[in-house]
Amino acid sequence: MWNAAAPLAISAEDHEQLGRLVRGRGTTQKMVLRARIVLLAQQGLANHAIAKRLETNRNTVLLWRQRFAAGGLEALNDAPRSGRKRRLSADVVKRIVMTTLQEEPAAATHWSTRTLATHLGVSKMTVQRIWKAHGLQPHRVETFKLSQDPRFVEKLRDVVGLYLNPPEHALVLCVDEKSQIQALERTQPGLPLKKGRCGTMTHDYKRHGTTTLFAALNVLEGTVIGSCGSRHRHQEYLHFLRKLDRETPQDLDLHLVVDNYATHKHPDVQAWLAKHPRVTVHFTPTSSSWLNLVERWFREITDKRIRRGVFRSVAELEAAITEYLDVNNAAPKPFVWTASAENILDKVARAGKAHGLARRA
Repeated sequence: MWNAAAPLAISAEDHEQLGRLVRGRGTTQKMVLRARIVLLAQQGLANHAIAKRLETNRNTVLLWRQRFAAGGLEALNDAPRSGRKRRLSADVVKRIVMTTLQEEPAAATHWSTRTLATHLGVSKMTVQRIWKAHGLQPHRVETFKLSQDPRFVEKLRDVVGLYLNPPEHALVLCVDEKSQIQALERTQPGLPLKKGRCGTMTHDYKRHGTTTLFAALNVLEGTVIGSCGSRHRHQEYLHFLRKLDRETPQDLDLHLVVDNYATHKHPDVQAWLAKHPRVTVHFTPTSSSWLNLVERWFREITDKRIRRGVFRSVAELEAAITEYLDVNNAAPKPFVWTASAENILDKVARAGKAHGLARRA
């Protein structure tokens, strides 16, 4: 029979905390063992008795009993290990960074952590830490395009001026076409969304034809006038212009923001515009589709109705587009333009400087 040791003095607060450690689901097994040793020591059990009950050895019991007596709860945590953490030399760090920025691997366009680690004779985790510390992400790339339109500034100020200071007694409509919208039918039914699993759809599909959506976004209200056509020619564009003329108040001027697609400048289109003086066309600069707000609306209909849709015919696709137009116009939400022309020009100038490109004035 083991002789009982003097009970270990524990405050009520520490006793409660030790109990939470023993019962806690997130507590590590080693911390549970240490807490139980201290709680049994509070009862005055001998070290051998505690060791037998907890299926450990006497030295372990003695160690944590003494540590708690000397330092309380904090002493139950692991003591910091001796020695310094290994640090990479500045030359190694510099070599990793400079190789990432200035060299390319054989038969590849960019480094991965593994290829660079093999090339430099270090671990891939070392490369990963250095990249993270220096904000390097070779696997990512962002696209850009600076307009080289010689009238860029003039067109930019014209379009932005319409957004920020629209003319009185007029409608500002952003007009464009979303061509080649495909009626796609997935080859197998997908699984519905449920907890822990996203919805599914097959990667392959059957094609059932295409349609072109002509759309005019009312900048002030957010409503959209739209129609679908089988082709994307100046004839279909003229048909849509006539639709705009019919479906908008005749006492208001129309200011149309359009891109530089050849269809918009066809002689027949120019002749129609000459006969309808209430319609004024404002062209965006080349390579500047982001200036046309209807492009933002095209992204909405693509994400919310077209991309995941299943359409067994062009008629089904066009019916879905018409339904989306009706829902949009029942509760329209306009896109609010806030950037001034000066802010945009400053940003374009910085982008040109960063990429070593000079946009023609």
